[in-house]
Amino acid sequence: RNLIINGAMQVNERGTNSDQTGYQTVDRFKNGYGGHDEVLQQYQGTVASHESPYAEGFRYNYYLMNGDQTGGAGTSDYAEIQYKMEAQDISQSGWNYTSSSSFITLSFWVKSNVGQNYYGFVYTADGTAQRYIFETGTISANSWNKIIVTIPGNSNITLNNDNGEGLIIKWIPFYGTDLTNNSATVGSWAAYSGSARCPDMTSTWYTTNNSTFWLTGVQLEVGSQATPFEHRKYDDVLMQCKRYYQDWTS
Repeated sequence: RNLIINGAMQVNERGTNSDQTGYQTVDRFKNGYGGHDEVLQQYQGTVASHESPYAEGFRYNYYLMNGDQTGGAGTSDYAEIQYKMEAQDISQSGWNYTSSSSFITLSFWVKSNVGQNYYGFVYTADGTAQRYIFETGTISANSWNKIIVTIPGNSNITLNNDNGEGLIIKWIPFYGTDLTNNSATVGSWAAYSGSARCPDMTSTWYTTNNSTFWLTGVQLEVGSQATPFEHRKYDDVLMQCKRYYQDWTS
């Protein structure tokens, strides 16, 4: 049911922390950043027993920690988390993606020590790339917030039945204004534009020293309703992750 691999952040074949971009810690989730004064860190963390996701079975999370961006928020500065799906996995999911009356639902838990509204988007890489922007609404600082996003199909979407990039999901702690534009509309599909990925963002998170952005419980499912997270055994998730990366030691 859950089209996301490792959405509970269980598997971390490469390690638990890194100051590099890309896939470095939690499998299938990668970070990206640029224009920084001090590098960002990525981690696999643990969910404490008093935190809301713990009661739903989550024990791990993936998070970014900001550096000290002493130069402020530059127009080309950015920090993001990304997840990529194979085109065949979404094209064969049962979502009638060209129909506006057929839906997929994205749900996830998010936490930050900076309370503000955060954006994200999904986009389809085949054909003329299309993107759909979502937002968290103003989340409470230092507490977990469960976000549910229902996404309709659109007649402009193309998804090939192959193992190339199909659907990409991004969560955005910060984008500079070179990447944003207030003409970008939340909650609707449009042709993807690298200079209008989402509306303009406040720079509060980016200019806060050691700010954090945490994710867990990422689920994408066909239908217009979010259902309880589909927990999977560790070894099942590990085998799915090994399709893309396998640590070889000898």
